[in-house]
Amino acid sequence: MQMQIQAMHVDTCIENEKYFMTIEVTTPPDTRPTCENCEACCCRLEVMLITDTGVPDNYIEIDKWGGRTMARLEDGWCSALDRNTMNCMIYEKRPLICREFEMGEYECISERAANLQPV
Repeated sequence: MQMQIQAMHVDTCIENEKYFMTIEVTTPPDTRPTCENCEACCCRLEVMLITDTGVPDNYIEIDKWGGRTMARLEDGWCSALDRNTMNCMIYEKRPLICREFEMGEYECISERAANLQPV
């Protein structure tokens, strides 16, 4: 897209002397998270189970204080994350905190900034 901007010449006092310049305008890429580019950064967070949503027992660990949390793999990822698709394998039974974590909101953007490698 090109825009033409009208500018008055400043060096002279000739009235109605006009100069035009063309400026290229580009639209930056859309970097908002979507299902296609999500990368599941939130699946690295510790998730406490505070309500019963039906999370299968094999995805639950008990922490040192006796609290129930989502099990995490050695590399820190949630054990319910399918690493091939980066989708939750227990989506319909995911914990409440996962249900309330909204894509594109402040917490999501913060996690993406902390975990995604620059391209």
